[in-house]
Amino acid sequence: MLKTITPINNTVYVERNYASSQEIENSLNISKKTFLDWQKTPINERKKILTKFVDSFLENNKEIEEELCRQMGRPIGQCGGEMNGFEERARYMIEKSEEALANVISKKNDEFDNFITKDPLGTIFIIAPWNYPYNTSVNSVVPSLLAGNTVILKHSSQTPLCAEQLYKAAKLSGLPEGVFQFLHLDHQSTSKIIADERIDHVLFTGSVSGGRQVKKAIGERFINAGLELGGKDPAYVRKDCNLQHAIENLADGSFYNSGQSCCGIERIYVDSGVYNDFVEGIKSITEKYILDDPLNVKTNLGPVVKLSAAQSIRSQVKDAISNGANDIIEKTNFKIAEDSNCYVSPSVLIDVDHSMKFMMEETFGPTVGIMKVNNEDQAAQLMNDSPYGLTACVWTSDMEFAKKFGKRINTGTFFMNRCDYLDPGLAWTGVKNTGIGVTLSVLGFNHVTRAKSYHYRKV
Repeated sequence: MLKTITPINNTVYVERNYASSQEIENSLNISKKTFLDWQKTPINERKKILTKFVDSFLENNKEIEEELCRQMGRPIGQCGGEMNGFEERARYMIEKSEEALANVISKKNDEFDNFITKDPLGTIFIIAPWNYPYNTSVNSVVPSLLAGNTVILKHSSQTPLCAEQLYKAAKLSGLPEGVFQFLHLDHQSTSKIIADERIDHVLFTGSVSGGRQVKKAIGERFINAGLELGGKDPAYVRKDCNLQHAIENLADGSFYNSGQSCCGIERIYVDSGVYNDFVEGIKSITEKYILDDPLNVKTNLGPVVKLSAAQSIRSQVKDAISNGANDIIEKTNFKIAEDSNCYVSPSVLIDVDHSMKFMMEETFGPTVGIMKVNNEDQAAQLMNDSPYGLTACVWTSDMEFAKKFGKRINTGTFFMNRCDYLDPGLAWTGVKNTGIGVTLSVLGFNHVTRAKSYHYRKV
């Protein structure tokens, strides 16, 4: 039995039976069978169906937003942002699908007609996370279906209703039976499905350890996996920046969704010339956050997803403090936070360094560390000193500097004067332990298709 504990008050919110062996078998069989017809469906027809899928999903926004709040604790006032992100990404991919899936012409003349098609892979198994349950799953579900694949979705046990809402929208859109399915699965059944010969590709968003389990389950099979595994994303605040803009945006990038974002800001390196003003500014903003019941419309900082996560975050902060760090945030403003619940007070740590786990390991909570740097070389060295590489950002008024500096940073996405944001027109990818593969942009379609070459000669 799957049981979802709401972090609002640590009570059971959802109960579902895990899929039985027979249900899994049926799902795999019908997915494979339906693929034969779905791949032949013209792209214009797929686009119409997927557009209706998006429309149907958005029509149920109020119910979806409250469910999202209760399942993972995001403030209700912020849940609409996920709906907006879902729509923006889905509609972009629908609009770009014909361009992205078009044949690549190699040679066309009186003698030769040579080209490359982008053919669907087959059945794609998508494992989606809880922290942005719709924004992450849409990145994989929509392009996979547009490309002619069938999809089996396994959502996090923290957000099972998200899979059910997506399935409901798919049914209303007219997607043929078996093209899009979901299963509630335990870890053992998930591994068995990955290893099954009827699965042609795996898309996983989650932890590094989870990514390793996916690779292990694939074993010696010759299929690929797209893995987005997290980050410890850094920012460099240069002395020529608009300081107030940097303070406001980096506070939001650190604490939005209680810091539970793989591209959230966890490390900030500030030029010594503006360090004191930056620290004072971010302290002032952070202490104005309202940590409370996320169903309260005034709340802008909710609980973290579960008690074990809260304990891990607190442990990392305490370990850093025991090694010389200082938390500049006055905790009396956040009285709801206790060791026995999921409400974690925000922390801004100074006097930190890279010998501390807090600056090297993903925290995934409402915390951020700030270090003083003397120049751009020191900033670049520290930003690259990480096992992760999802996003990084610089805050400066000098565009040319930003372009040169961005080339020095080993990351999937580099921002200037922005953070914790995803443009669907740009490839979403990472380096090092952040994973492999690409979603979004026209390049994302290449990872859910295979190239097939045609070489025709007239004699």
